[in-house]
Amino acid sequence: MLVVDDNRVIRQLIRVNLELEGFEVVTAADGAECLDVVHQVRPDVITLDVVMPRLDGIRTAARLRADPATSHLPVAIISACTRYEVETGTAAGVDAFLAKPFEPTELVSVVRQLIRREGPPSLDGWHGAGRAGSTPGSARG
Repeated sequence: MLVVDDNRVIRQLIRVNLELEGFEVVTAADGAECLDVVHQVRPDVITLDVVMPRLDGIRTAARLRADPATSHLPVAIISACTRYEVETGTAAGVDAFLAKPFEPTELVSVVRQLIRREGPPSLDGWHGAGRAGSTPGSARG
């Protein structure tokens, strides 16, 4: 797992909740750091905030999709999830959206479904947005 958020408290909250469920988690403070770290840690899922310095979550998702080494990685946006964020995120290839504030159980559910690459049912606060031609990911975290 790679958790990307410029807010240290939110980053730690997401990390702790996922670690409690057995996931190995690496964090990054913004999209630029994400693009550096992703090639080192090879995560199964990436969560992105939208509003971040240097490189926002939408542009980060687009760059991940454009890179053959990362184009297959499931990406979830964890943000306010405004209509604009969902529309631009979907166009950039984002797989799922989780609205802040969120329940830890919703976070874990989204991550598990992305790892399994199942089309998640619509839950309160987030919407699935799958990509055609997705291949199943492994469940190592």
